[in-house]
Amino acid sequence: MTENKALTAAARTHSAWMAQTGTFSHTGNAGSNFVARAKAAGYAKPSAENIAYGYRTADTVVQGWMNSTGHRTNILNCKSTTVGVGVVFSASGTPYYTQDFGF
Repeated sequence: MTENKALTAAARTHSAWMAQTGTFSHTGNAGSNFVARAKAAGYAKPSAENIAYGYRTADTVVQGWMNSTGHRTNILNCKSTTVGVGVVFSASGTPYYTQDFGF
C-alpha cells in the first residue's frame, strides 16, 4: 500500500473537523461521508475509512484498529492500494485519527 496525498488531505481534514467539534463520527462536516470527502480532495475511488480518538501513540491506535474486526478488515484489504492518514489534536490535547483507503 502506498501513501496518497489526496487521501491524506481528506483524512487530515476530517480529523481536524472532529477535533474542533469534539465529534467522533464517520459523518463529517455538512453531513459528508468518507467517499465525498475523498472525492472532494481529488481521489476518485475511495474504499474505506477508520477513525479513532484518544490513543496516545500511532502504535496504540494501530493496535486498537487491528483488534477490531471491521477496522482490521479495512487495513488488510488487498484491493485497497493507497492510504492517507491524519491526526489532529483538539484544544484539550485529545488526538483524533482518520485513516482513508483507496482502490
